[in-house]
Amino acid sequence: MTGTGKLLRLILRRDRFVLPAWVLGLGLLPYIYVTGFDTLFSTDQERIGYAHISAANTGFVALYGPLHGDSVGELVVWRGGFLPVMVGLAALLTVIRHTRADEEAGRTELLGATVVGRFAPLAAALTATMAAGLAMGAVVAATLIGHGLPAAGSVALGTVFAVTAGFFAGVGAVAAQISGGARGARTIAVLVLGVSYVLRMAGDVSALGDGTLGWLAWLSPLGWGHRIFPFGTDDWGPAALAVLCTILTVAGAGYLLTRRDLGGGLVAGRLGPATAAASLRSPVALAWRLHRGLLIGWTAGFAALGLIFGAVASSVVALAEDSAGVGDVFARIGGTDTVLDGYFATVAPICGVIAACYAVQAALRLRDEEQSGHAEAILSTDVSRFAWAGSHLIFALIGPAAALLAEGLMAGLLHGDVALLVNAAVVQIPAVWVLAGLAMLLIGVLPRLASLAWAAIAGCLALMMAGPLLELDQLVLDVSPFTHVPRVPAVAFTGVPLLVLTLIAAALGGAGLIALRRRDIG
Repeated sequence: MTGTGKLLRLILRRDRFVLPAWVLGLGLLPYIYVTGFDTLFSTDQERIGYAHISAANTGFVALYGPLHGDSVGELVVWRGGFLPVMVGLAALLTVIRHTRADEEAGRTELLGATVVGRFAPLAAALTATMAAGLAMGAVVAATLIGHGLPAAGSVALGTVFAVTAGFFAGVGAVAAQISGGARGARTIAVLVLGVSYVLRMAGDVSALGDGTLGWLAWLSPLGWGHRIFPFGTDDWGPAALAVLCTILTVAGAGYLLTRRDLGGGLVAGRLGPATAAASLRSPVALAWRLHRGLLIGWTAGFAALGLIFGAVASSVVALAEDSAGVGDVFARIGGTDTVLDGYFATVAPICGVIAACYAVQAALRLRDEEQSGHAEAILSTDVSRFAWAGSHLIFALIGPAAALLAEGLMAGLLHGDVALLVNAAVVQIPAVWVLAGLAMLLIGVLPRLASLAWAAIAGCLALMMAGPLLELDQLVLDVSPFTHVPRVPAVAFTGVPLLVLTLIAAALGGAGLIALRRRDIG
């Protein structure tokens, strides 16, 4: 453990902008929800009616989790039910960045030549991430208490954030030992996060019926956080379970670290053939080989997401029919007089932001190839920089488009209006391309800060989730490209904003390609 403190200071210096961004960005959202609900509901009766009907709604329970009360605090916990997923994602990516990614880039070996213990990099990464999770929990608790909500419930909600960050930091640490590369580690850890969300969703939805599968939620770390029930029973048993499992994952990561060589993983990579097949002898063919797993996985995930959104559409209609006041709330949120159109107009931008994560991930593969030295080997042949970079950029553009198309198609098949919902999904593509173009620009101009493309996505999500509730000025909301996308099907389709967004994306991506051509590789 020698040198852990110095490595911790190094991590805090490297992430001096990223860590505060996700700590404050996620930590302040519950407070924003509180102020939003105060504005949205003019009477207690309206809020109570909304809560009682929502608690029995299959679609909302699937998306946000169970709701067991009608107080403002319980509504905030329920409405922020997806936030632990974002917390877990930020935690596991942070740990992998400072363990497996550093090891893959050769920084860990360089530091190991000094007076640094073998466990120090892992310990420093886990300490920084868990400290950030505790800080985020403190922000949640302090802001809610300052708003006048009960202290016990506020602390319990802050604990949900903290224990979720701690557990998935441990998951990221274990994944970093299993895989021989950062990309593989991220895939494993994100898969665990996705399975946790599906188990939580299946268990909670089953609990609304006969409850035969309700036990599935107890297999999910995300489900444990929901069962603390802040502002309700404030049950600390699930929190203790999460802490125990965090300890086990951290201990497991430490043990696995002793079972592998530096630079390698427990699962060794397969050796390829001595010569490339004819199907790999072009930049686009190689990019397809590198991106096909992402393309298939993301497209399948979006197809499943479309099935979920399409399946809950009928329950949204039933919810509005049971309560005219609730129907009015849905209509106001969606910006239309038609409840169902408002529902689909609300979920379509969410799918767009998620697709932007895929676009940025695919674009940043360029930077990974450069840091690993693969780009230099490729460019030493007759392959131009434009051909090499463009082959990856192709998948950053067509991949999210294919995923959104799959989501709209599946939702339309269940809802019964394929053309309408495919259109609602496809109109998000130009906004997604803007963020992919921004990632390309950062790779070309500021390669060391290319990961800031993730911050742009976080900003778009924050504006989408909190902007209307805070009644922010339209100039602020217009910073996000998704603000300019027509809210189909709530409003009529118009192509001018989409054309402008496409031109902006082309300008950003083109500028990034030109800058990449002019700078040194590596």
